[in-house]
Amino acid sequence: MAIAALIATGDPRIADDLLRLAAAADADTAVARTVEQARAQWRRPPLVLVGADLADGLAAGGIARRSGVVLVTTETDAPENFRAAVGVGAQDLATLPEDEPWLVDALAAAAEPGGGRAATVCVAGGRGGAGASVLAAMLSLAGARGGLRVLLVDGDPLGGGIDLLLGQENAPGCRWPDLAGRRGRLGAATLRRALPAVHGVVMLSWGRTEAEPVDAETMRAVLDAARRGFDLIVVDLSRRPADADRAALRVADRTLLVVPAELRATAAADKVAAALHRDTDDIGLIVRGPSPGGLPGEAMAEALGLPLLGAFEDDRRLPAALEHGDLVRLSRRGSLPDLCDRLIAELRPHPVSPEVKAA
Repeated sequence: MAIAALIATGDPRIADDLLRLAAAADADTAVARTVEQARAQWRRPPLVLVGADLADGLAAGGIARRSGVVLVTTETDAPENFRAAVGVGAQDLATLPEDEPWLVDALAAAAEPGGGRAATVCVAGGRGGAGASVLAAMLSLAGARGGLRVLLVDGDPLGGGIDLLLGQENAPGCRWPDLAGRRGRLGAATLRRALPAVHGVVMLSWGRTEAEPVDAETMRAVLDAARRGFDLIVVDLSRRPADADRAALRVADRTLLVVPAELRATAAADKVAAALHRDTDDIGLIVRGPSPGGLPGEAMAEALGLPLLGAFEDDRRLPAALEHGDLVRLSRRGSLPDLCDRLIAELRPHPVSPEVKAA
C-alpha cells in the first residue's frame, strides 16, 4: 500500500503523537528522523508533516517546493514557527495537541486516492407503500451484480430498517445510531469496514430501536466519505424528508420518484415532487404497475411535470420475498431488475480503481 504521509522529525514527542494520529486516521506513514532521510522521500507521499526541529535544516538546503506540506510544532503562536513554515514551503501550520482533530482529517484525506466520485441516486415514494425501498434495494443489488461498489443508505428512521428488507437485520456492523453526531471527515475505508454487507451491497441502516433522526452534518460526512470510496450510492429517502434527506438530495445526481399507477397516488406524488424540487432539479418518474384503471405512465408524467424514466410491474413473488428477507432471489430477472440495469447504465458510474478497493 502507498505511503499516505511522511513524518519528518527527530523529536520523539512529535513523532509519537503523529504516529498515534495516523493510526486513528488509518493512514500508512514513513518516519524520517534526519534532514537527509526526509529529502530522500520528500516528493512521493501526498502529505508531509514536518516537525519544527527539522524545518530550518530542510529550508537551508533549498528543499523543493510542493503541495501538502504542514509544519507541526508544540508551541502556540511562536513567531519563529511562521518563519520556519515559510522557509520550508508549508501551506499549513499545526500545533499539538490543539490541532489534533485537523491533523487526523488531513491524514485520512491523504490515505484515500483521489479522482473517483460515486454516482448518487435518491429514491422517494410518491405515497406510503409506493415501493421506493424495494426499488432502492434492487437498484443497489443490480449495481453490485454489475461489478460496482455500492452503498445503500437507509434514510427513513421509521421504515423498520432496510437491512431487514435484505434479511440482514442480525448482521454485525454499525447502524445509524452508532454514527449519531459524527462531525468532520470520515474515511471511506473505515466506513466500508464498519458496515454490514450482503451480495456486494454495503448497507447503512436504521435498527429497530427508537433513535433520534440523523442531522444534516452527519449525512454529509457519510456521503462525502462514500463518494470517495464507492461507485454508486443509493439513498432511500424518508417518507417525511428532514434535514438529512435534504442534504442527500443536494448532492444527488438523480432522484427517482416511485408512484403507483393510480389517480390518488399521482395526486399525492404531486405534493412530494414539489417538496423534492426545493433541493434538486433532476427528478424522474418511475411508475409501478399494473394500473387498476388503465392510467398510462405518460399521463402521470404529464400531470406531475416530470420525465418518465421507466416503469415496472409488481412481481407476485415479492410479498413472500419481503416477508422472508429474500429480496436477493428476485434481483436477477423480471421487469424491475431490467429497469434497474437500464437506470444504472444511464448513470454511467465507473468502478473504483484497484488502489481504492484495497484502501
